Amino acid sequence: MTVLGYTIIVAVVFIAAGTVFWYRRRTRRIMENLNRMLDIAMQGDFTEEHFDESMLSSVEAKLAHYLTASATSAKNVQAEKDKIKTLIADISHQTKTPIANILLYTQLLREQPLPEESQPCVDSLESQSRKLQSLIDALVKTSRLESGIIALHPAAGNLSSVIQSAVSQLAPNAEAKGISIVTESADADAVFDSKWTEEAIFNLLDNAVKYTLSGGEVRISVTSYELFSAVHISDTGPGIPEEEQPKVFQRFYRGMEHQNEEGVGIGLYLVRQIAEGQGGYVKVISEKGMGSTFSLYLPRN
Repeated sequence: MTVLGYTIIVAVVFIAAGTVFWYRRRTRRIMENLNRMLDIAMQGDFTEEHFDESMLSSVEAKLAHYLTASATSAKNVQAEKDKIKTLIADISHQTKTPIANILLYTQLLREQPLPEESQPCVDSLESQSRKLQSLIDALVKTSRLESGIIALHPAAGNLSSVIQSAVSQLAPNAEAKGISIVTESADADAVFDSKWTEEAIFNLLDNAVKYTLSGGEVRISVTSYELFSAVHISDTGPGIPEEEQPKVFQRFYRGMEHQNEEGVGIGLYLVRQIAEGQGGYVKVISEKGMGSTFSLYLPRN
């Protein structure tokens, strides 16, 4: 082989080695830039001003545009959440005092020597005011959960204390209707937010007491499964028609037979929101004329 041949071979080898070195260096630089973009994006500080598009590859440029759009979208979402938070606070504040005043004046009216025919009007005034108060409280709670203003903080614990607390709150109402609340078992571990889980159990119990006739019974039991612990609340009420069961967890839904009953159709919807926010779920088993069993499932780990 001639000297020229060796020279060509050496030149080709050097060119190939240089090309590989250049490619690897360029690839490493691109990856470093991409990593840096993602790090800044995760910190919430990404702007395209940090990067010179003329220096970027096509992929880097597209990623930069995407991250900028995502950052803008996240800021818009946060701004909307802030607006909703302010609106909810305003509604809660502006309505709380007037309703409290109406209830106060209702109590003052009861202390006055009113004509007998005026008593139903006073009763209706108090009843409707309390209904409005319950509606606003439920809407505020629901809106705060939906908008992420209130965050759930699940932690490992035993369900017995929240169950007993919810039962103690409902006991006077149940006693007034002649309904017995029987706790079969309450000892089970789960991962849950104690405040909001108590709210969910209270709503399920309140629903059971509300629709169970005088002399009926509400039973509470807990079952531990491999992945979930379930709180079962059974009543001896009228039951729910099969065609209505998929709808009972919808917001503002009221059964056809209970349109004139107290309530606004928010309680079960709120239960579902609380359950799903903790990685759990809620379901109902019911038969017309045979009562209902609502089960709240919460993760065990």
